[in-house]
Amino acid sequence: MGAARTLTTGEREELLATLEERFLAHAARHPDLDWAEVRSRLDERPEALWSLAEMERTGGEPDVVGRDEATGELLFCDCARESPKGRRSICYDGAARKARKKHAPDSSAVEMATAMGVELLDEDQYRALQALGPVDTKTSSWVKTPPAMRERGGGLFGDHRFGRVFFYHNGVESYYAARGFRGVLRV
Repeated sequence: MGAARTLTTGEREELLATLEERFLAHAARHPDLDWAEVRSRLDERPEALWSLAEMERTGGEPDVVGRDEATGELLFCDCARESPKGRRSICYDGAARKARKKHAPDSSAVEMATAMGVELLDEDQYRALQALGPVDTKTSSWVKTPPAMRERGGGLFGDHRFGRVFFYHNGVESYYAARGFRGVLRV
């Protein structure tokens, strides 16, 4: 992908084909939407394609999961079965990463999401994603942490075990090979 946050024509067409195939294969994720509307939105927002390409490149398998009723924006989310492989072994945010005295990871969930042009899922979005089908059954994903909790050094992450969704807390400096993050992109 080009360094200027744009895609070549070939990259763009390949990504759109992948997104369309996934959209059609998983119609239950977006029963009230059709591909023509999604494609039209993407054609109007080429910068969104770059973010979607980053989601795809890092293993997120992005797909439309609904619409924000307040804004009308389409919501693309990482729908990979497990936390995206290209975004694991990271702590919560840049301050946590910099505070590590030993073995600091290369990046963090918040820094990577910002660089990709996406947001971390919040608890409600994570639950909504899980309602479409279990994800993170062997991994876990950082979720947007309330400021009051973050100020105290805590971060939230979620997973799906024993037939239900769980949220836990951890120190924001922690990182594990099986924990990454899932992003949401508004188009």
